[in-house]
Amino acid sequence: MTNYEAIDFSPIMALTEGEVVTHSPVRDVRLPSGKVLALITLDNGRDHTRPNTLGPATLVELGETLAGLKARAAAGEIQAVGITGKQYILAAGADLSDISRVGSRDNARLIAQLGHKVIGSLSDLGVPSFAFVNGLALGGGMEIALNSSYRTVDSSAAALALPEVFLGIIPGWGGAYLVPNLIGIENALEVVISNPLKQNRMLKPQQAFELGLMDAIFPAANFLENSLAWADAVLGGKKVERKNAPGKLERTVKWPVAIKMARGMLESKIGTVPRSPYVALDLLDKARSGSKEDGFAREDEALADLVTGDQFAASMYAFDLVQKRAKRPVGAPDKALAKKVTKVGIIGAGLMASQFALLFVRKLQVPVLITDLDQARVDKGVAYIHEEIGKLEAKGRLDGDTANKLRGLVTGTTDKSLYADCDFVIEAVFEEVGVKQAVFGEIEQIIAEDAILATNTSSLSVEEIGSNLAHPERLVGFHFFNPVAVMPLIEIVKTPHTSEAALSTAFVVAKGLGKNAVLTADAPGFVVNRLLAKVMGEAARAVYEGTPVADVEKAFGPLGLPMGPFQLIDLVGWKVAAHVQDTMVRHFPERFYANENFHALADLPEVVEKDKGGRVTGFTKAADKLVKQAAGSTPTPAAEILRRVQDGLTQEIRLMLDEGVVPEVEDIDLCLILGAGWPFIDGGASVYLDREGASERVFGGSFHTPQIRGIAG
Repeated sequence: MTNYEAIDFSPIMALTEGEVVTHSPVRDVRLPSGKVLALITLDNGRDHTRPNTLGPATLVELGETLAGLKARAAAGEIQAVGITGKQYILAAGADLSDISRVGSRDNARLIAQLGHKVIGSLSDLGVPSFAFVNGLALGGGMEIALNSSYRTVDSSAAALALPEVFLGIIPGWGGAYLVPNLIGIENALEVVISNPLKQNRMLKPQQAFELGLMDAIFPAANFLENSLAWADAVLGGKKVERKNAPGKLERTVKWPVAIKMARGMLESKIGTVPRSPYVALDLLDKARSGSKEDGFAREDEALADLVTGDQFAASMYAFDLVQKRAKRPVGAPDKALAKKVTKVGIIGAGLMASQFALLFVRKLQVPVLITDLDQARVDKGVAYIHEEIGKLEAKGRLDGDTANKLRGLVTGTTDKSLYADCDFVIEAVFEEVGVKQAVFGEIEQIIAEDAILATNTSSLSVEEIGSNLAHPERLVGFHFFNPVAVMPLIEIVKTPHTSEAALSTAFVVAKGLGKNAVLTADAPGFVVNRLLAKVMGEAARAVYEGTPVADVEKAFGPLGLPMGPFQLIDLVGWKVAAHVQDTMVRHFPERFYANENFHALADLPEVVEKDKGGRVTGFTKAADKLVKQAAGSTPTPAAEILRRVQDGLTQEIRLMLDEGVVPEVEDIDLCLILGAGWPFIDGGASVYLDREGASERVFGGSFHTPQIRGIAG
């Protein structure tokens, strides 16, 4: 058992320099019963755009505040303690703004121990403690609530979560022990591991209440008043139903079974490279027995290990890219130059075009026009859009009036003259230069001179697509990723002719769609597809050399990608993948791999077989027969396959930087994280390639100086 009172925390006080301290002022509230609740309101003095965070100085001040309240409770001056936050915010967790300053594993452990000492004391004040979760509560903010005796939540709170696993660490101030003992192991696995791995999914207040993380939920209008009245009732004997009431949590059978199933699911879905999910899983497993003190001590050691590791350093680099660089796109012109978009045109009515239409109408809420070669295709596209709006309405994500309004904004026709008043027209037609040139040539005769044209090409030259236009300066690349509604990236492609107005409009529209935009030069494959083509090409090369497809998938495991290369190809579509490989080989025949046999595979209805987790286990019989006609008989060792793809990616990234495809390697990593699901624990690709020695092998240096590594010692 750790005696937190006896620990000397002075070594980490040096880390308080520059910390925005969240203060913990107290006021006494006399409840209707006459009892006194001392209410702490966490506040860093900034507006809601700068959330409360919990750095060392903040924790020390909060600890002193709580110690004072414990003394007052012992003296009978107060009968309860409450803790809430400034408007809209409880706390966004630990201050991770400069974790590199931690300096050593011992200091990392001290930070974990300080959090346990201070936040853990909420359950040891001598009187009940109440967390009034009035807004955003992430990580340590949620753990403030979990360590309190009782919890209420504002029904309009922005987000509640324990996102640590997403960042390469674990909930280290009580969450890993308290959550499973509060809401059961199955729910805890969802909150602590599954949600962070699903693009950092947050909980809505109602979900948190239904899971049992919160004891009561109240509307925003009178949240604090209702919470105080509820607290008074609890102090007066009101019974609070808990999922962890004696006998309600089954620990001997369900708990280990759930852990075993979760471990198998993790291995299937993410492989074994990421450390934090498995460390969290072990902590959740051990939380079924032993004391809270034991659980907290385990968290101290686990957090110290992870905070000083390479994966966390890479995760913080990636997090910074997504939180800062993505919100201020490099090279974006002044938004004042953008043309106001009051109507959008979409050329095509197939699945991709219909997904575009749904996104544009939902996010911009302006008229959207789709056209195609015949009315049957148009009608099918409109029907799809209406059906998807209906699904959103059924789920409660749209009210009836909004759903009807959106349906009314979508028009489908074969009459191209209706493009005349569109401000922004994007094509979603077959990936062939001639086809795209033809549709743009026709539409340019109809639209206004200052209307913007956008192509969703994934790998073709945007300049070539616009070469026959009277006004090529109005054309911009606007490349979405599948699935359109989910993937957060748009690659905005600038040709030598693209005007600042067209570029600015593209960035403003992307932001309006809720997407992150990265500016790239007009180069084959742009960023994401150029690098994915390298991954897929090296996988195909190994198979055609004679390596079983399942072995190739395993060889790529250390990259830590969300799926293996053939699983990715199957998702993208074999025809699309074959086309992209051909495009890249046409431009860079000495560096990319393609095989004519790939096109024969693409004509098959099914190419690969998968296990229950979606992982590729082999080719179908028909595909295997086709591949054997073109494949060699010498399997390539896994280490050689991995080295090839590492070195190939390194070479391409270096060349892309030299060619000016993007300004800096950070933009490439940002594209890979947002557009390809490259894991945070890799830091995109460049940090991983530096760490694995590929940068040194290929160009005798590194992408980052100094390299982004964990803390030694």
